[in-house]
Amino acid sequence: MPQYPVSHDSAESPELLSTPELNRAVWDRAAARMLAKMLGEFAYEEVIQPVPRAAEADTYTLVLDDGGSLIFRAGRGVYGSWRVAPDSIREASTAETEADAPPATQSEAPAASQAEAPAPTAGAEPFADRAVRAEPSPDPVPAGTPFGDPLLFLARARRLLGIDGATLGHLVRELTTTLTADARLDHSALTVTELADLGYAELEGHQTGHPWIVANKGRLGFSATDASRFTPEARRPVRLPWIAVSSQLAAYRGVSSLATADQLYAQELDPAVRESFAAALRARGLDPDSYFCLPVHPWQWDEWIVPLFAPAIAAGEIVPLHADPDLRLPQQSIRTFANLERPDRHTVKLPLSILNTLVWRGLPTERTLAAPAVTGWVQGLRDSDPFLRDTCGVILLGEVASVTVEHPLYDHLPETPYQFKEILGAIWREPLLPRLAPGERARTLASLLLTDPQGRAFTAELVSRSGLPPAVWLTRLFAALLPPLLHFLYRYGTVFSPHGENAIVVFDDQDVPVRLAIKDFVDDVNISARPLPEHDTMPQDVRRILLTEEPAFLTQFIHSGLFTGVFRFLSPLCEEQLGVPEAEFWSLVRAEILRHHARFPELKDRFEMFDMLKPRIERLCLNRNRLHLDGYRDRPERPHAAVHGTVPNPLHPSA
Repeated sequence: MPQYPVSHDSAESPELLSTPELNRAVWDRAAARMLAKMLGEFAYEEVIQPVPRAAEADTYTLVLDDGGSLIFRAGRGVYGSWRVAPDSIREASTAETEADAPPATQSEAPAASQAEAPAPTAGAEPFADRAVRAEPSPDPVPAGTPFGDPLLFLARARRLLGIDGATLGHLVRELTTTLTADARLDHSALTVTELADLGYAELEGHQTGHPWIVANKGRLGFSATDASRFTPEARRPVRLPWIAVSSQLAAYRGVSSLATADQLYAQELDPAVRESFAAALRARGLDPDSYFCLPVHPWQWDEWIVPLFAPAIAAGEIVPLHADPDLRLPQQSIRTFANLERPDRHTVKLPLSILNTLVWRGLPTERTLAAPAVTGWVQGLRDSDPFLRDTCGVILLGEVASVTVEHPLYDHLPETPYQFKEILGAIWREPLLPRLAPGERARTLASLLLTDPQGRAFTAELVSRSGLPPAVWLTRLFAALLPPLLHFLYRYGTVFSPHGENAIVVFDDQDVPVRLAIKDFVDDVNISARPLPEHDTMPQDVRRILLTEEPAFLTQFIHSGLFTGVFRFLSPLCEEQLGVPEAEFWSLVRAEILRHHARFPELKDRFEMFDMLKPRIERLCLNRNRLHLDGYRDRPERPHAAVHGTVPNPLHPSA
């Protein structure tokens, strides 16, 4: 096992005050990439509308609030996507700005953005301080002046983007913390050759975050010290402290093989640790059989549990215990920890009340209770279906046990913001490594988008190691991923959210993709709102908790999670580094879908009901949620992705 620095909860140490990653060269590279991503994703979601320049092919102009302009090169791809070259972004010269000046109607913010943005409060203009206002410069701008500051772009384009002052202030903070995390990743980046040799859990610490969401590592609530201890890119294993909670407050649920909490603890804790927990309770005159034990995130305990459960702690209904000895490593979701020393033990998922990638990362009480029941139903579908079980060999990493702790007030106040109902609990998920065959190894789908400091793609390294022609390797990838996802959709009206973090590619010993593992059921499984015979055996507690969507929208979970959220970025990478044209990439995806249709002709009506090949799909927008729809306001329910118009489907035969 690789050697890691270990996080402790002791006093601050000098190493935590060191920030070698915050240097100009690293920061500027990360900032230029973020600005390119911002321009590309905002243009994809039609928050901005760059104007083509007649003078240069594939070059666009964007007029800012102060009358200045940015010029950049961008390629266009499937789903109407934009790929902006970071090194091409520059400030337009005064002469270029005058020459490119569009009609007044085009220099204003897009109508949709203006309509959705709340009007600034009178007397409280956003960014009114002259030190950060980007007033027009009285001096001519030299031609070719590079521009790579995403924070300054926000200040100079806040009206163009249609964002109000409160959103702007929080967004600057969230983007700054994201950039700081990006700088940390850049400072310690490995080559793809080195990345390919890492284990599943270790590779998670090198991921760059959601490719679609611009502020993808905001982690609002974390301090700089917290980020250096608990984030994936910090790569610092921790020993998790445990607490005991009275069964008057806590509830345990488990799958049939873990029907009692004692069965879970027998797998998760050594006998000496279990006895020490029981002794700590007996020493306080408490009955261990009346308590459930669970790990807690150290940050969550300090920031949320002690302040908001103080009455229960005072009454002895919540009792702090010591940490168990196992080292656990934070994964990409931050709140999920893989056991490094005992990979046969469960992965643990804990509430972490930070705001990150659109939502607070707690554990909803009702869903935590239902997690094992959902696992039992989903795995039951797989186990009774020879295609899923034997042909696909799909691995479903079940959430097999949970302890849920209600807050005595917040959980019974429906108008209270949802983060106050997700404070305390734990979910134990099946570990991945024991479910792999000899010679197999696993990597999250997100890892296929990685590039190293030399610009080489991780996918190109894996293709090279496989010895297969690139198109053949991609065919194997699609054959591993798509059949189980499509079969769950068509046969059972059930869909996962197979985004880069939830979908895991299993490779053979030659780095050829062979099958799919998938996780996160209770949060990300949706079922058809139109009744299907296959749902008749669904337990009521599962039916009650799973989200439902009409068939026409259920396909969006594959389109948006997998195709738009991962393949939209992977296909140009394959064109650039594997020599597989983007059109060929998508024809291979379509061919795999058609192969599945041919394999199950009896499901023809389901292929039409869940139409993956229709001409256009709705454009889901993740950045619009932050800019226009939800901002940073509290709300009683978790937000859902915004929908804005439609985009061409590259899987339609006419594409």
